[in-house]
Amino acid sequence: MRHTRRSFFIASGASFLCRAAPSDQVSLGVVGSGGRGTFVMTVFQKDPALRVNAICDVYEPNLENALSVARKAQSSPAKAYRNYKDLLTDKSIQAVLIATPEHWHHRMVLDAIAAGKDVYVEKPLCQTPEQGVELVQAEQRTKQIIQVGMQRRSYDLYLEGRQIVSSGRLGTVRMVRSWWLNNYLGSQPLTRLAGPLDWEQWQGPVAKRAQDPDRFRNWRFYSDYGGGIVADQGAHVFDGIHMLMGAGYPLAVTAAAGKPHRVGYDRPESVVVTAEYPEDFIGVFSVNYAAMRYKSRNDQLNHLDGDKARMDIGREELRVYDSGSEDNVALEKKSARGFGYATDLHVANFLECVRTRKRPTAPMALGFQSALVVQLANLSLKNGRRMKWNAAARRVE
Repeated sequence: MRHTRRSFFIASGASFLCRAAPSDQVSLGVVGSGGRGTFVMTVFQKDPALRVNAICDVYEPNLENALSVARKAQSSPAKAYRNYKDLLTDKSIQAVLIATPEHWHHRMVLDAIAAGKDVYVEKPLCQTPEQGVELVQAEQRTKQIIQVGMQRRSYDLYLEGRQIVSSGRLGTVRMVRSWWLNNYLGSQPLTRLAGPLDWEQWQGPVAKRAQDPDRFRNWRFYSDYGGGIVADQGAHVFDGIHMLMGAGYPLAVTAAAGKPHRVGYDRPESVVVTAEYPEDFIGVFSVNYAAMRYKSRNDQLNHLDGDKARMDIGREELRVYDSGSEDNVALEKKSARGFGYATDLHVANFLECVRTRKRPTAPMALGFQSALVVQLANLSLKNGRRMKWNAAARRVE
């Protein structure tokens, strides 16, 4: 996204990264080297037995920058590719990081699996429920390791939060209320790019349009390429809810929204989503990117309303308040290293699984569960009704 993502680097990396031996060498290919892709690549490079063998991007400035960044952390340069299929044929590459726009995830993941590569793919996993079903089926048929970039699954604070919920400390939780606040309305549309872009290849499987720098830079907020801010942030939030509550696929989702107020965008910035679950609770998520700006540690919060206690869990800390004593914090925990370190933990889990062939923290089935909620939310906005999910038939009703 255009707003700044916090980058919390640990100078020497985690101790579990330092245990890697040269025999555990992993060769990585990077597909999509924008801001997020290049950042996650540097997290991979904290593992001393990892080498970035290749980087692919269709936007020349991104490709050149990522090649330069990668070179600083290793003795030999990465190879440049401008078509991801060529990168996938490179037999020296064992795993790929896919950090492209959302509209490419489905096809690229399938092609990477077919090429025999392990995959770390950024969220949201896919654009439609049909794509998600196909990806989960592909995961079931393959021996490849696939990790979706939902780092709360590896985050110490959320792991502690899950233990608190499962212990019964909160009692019965019938509702989880979540919000995410920020503002992108003051930004102006981008009118020019800093270098060459292969626009036709970037568009790929979607409807063809004339080249537009703002569509390229702010693709998340155009329905051709992404699900809007509700999907981009909601995938994280609902995955956190699923993790904390031990929940699976939703039964139904209803959404309401204001109109888009940023010129050119066709996705709204203010949306409320209500998801119903077979575990007998509802998850309510409000995202408002027309609000005041917050410090990143304060811009997102989840309230788990139990009948014995309430737990508030955000990016950096959690607090529990007992029934009848809501003015006093009964239990408080803080992340040891902060939210930025969650990506380090998530990447480390993926690399451990690449080496051991164990199941990763956030496989594709879990990635689809969170993506499905926000997809149903957008379908609810489009159709003006409650959208049901038939888990047995794996289809929307």
